[in-house]
Amino acid sequence: MSQAKATLSGMRVSYDAEPLREDLLGETWHEQLREWFDEAVRAELAEPNAMVLATADATGMPSSRTVLCKGFDERGLVFFTNYTSSKSHDLSATRVAAATFPWLSLQRQVNVRGTVEKVKQEETAEYWAHRPRGSQLGAWASPQSSVVPGRDSLESSLAGIERRFSDAERVPVPPHWGGWRIRPEYVEFWQGRPDRLHDRLRFRRTDDSWKVERLAP
Repeated sequence: MSQAKATLSGMRVSYDAEPLREDLLGETWHEQLREWFDEAVRAELAEPNAMVLATADATGMPSSRTVLCKGFDERGLVFFTNYTSSKSHDLSATRVAAATFPWLSLQRQVNVRGTVEKVKQEETAEYWAHRPRGSQLGAWASPQSSVVPGRDSLESSLAGIERRFSDAERVPVPPHWGGWRIRPEYVEFWQGRPDRLHDRLRFRRTDDSWKVERLAP
């Protein structure tokens, strides 16, 4: 066995966190997510709102990437992107997605699965107004997910956009840019526990309510 394989097979972390019990769970999935998210912020995790977004295209080919969650409530989780990107093409084709918050240092993760919808233009505009100007210009300049000849082409495109909006006090929202909301059908809260007997509590949407279920690790 190679040294690399031996090292990988021996990599192991002992999980020893407090248990996640049904009687400790929030009343709703979004209240529980808020509690854990606030704890991740207080623990000073790097980018606690980063989540791994998984999609699939019309043929079933999956892909994943990390995006930033920019809001959540009882309706779902919101992130923003270019509507011509690969992820947006996937979401438009299948209307479903999954996302995971990987809070590894807390020995926790939250897994979400559900349908998707575009957020209203007003919600996109409200978020856009709080983005740094450089990020706004970058959204105009980048043909996200398209093949480009090199870094120089991106820099040239950005320079052109900077000139275009040089006299504008506010940069408008690009017509090809906006938000997606994942409307959960399942939200699983995963807490690492000793001997790999992890706690997994899942909120599952039923016809008119949510049911809490414990899953085997």
